[in-house]
Amino acid sequence: MLKITECPVCGGKIRKVKEDWIGEYQGQKYTVPDLEYYICELCGEKIYSPEAMRKIESYSPAFKVAEPVG
Repeated sequence: MLKITECPVCGGKIRKVKEDWIGEYQGQKYTVPDLEYYICELCGEKIYSPEAMRKIESYSPAFKVAEPVG
């Protein structure tokens, strides 16, 4: 887990949240349930741990393996 206490953008206080996260790839929306990440209370910047990024990638259609042709 990340050991970060202030926003790298504005220096504001960040807090950890756990919620359903909605992304979009090429017009296709998808939901990542119960994603833990950090958000700045001042500017809204979102900060994702490597674990959170792996979870996003596992749900994203951008990382789906294409079916072989032929």
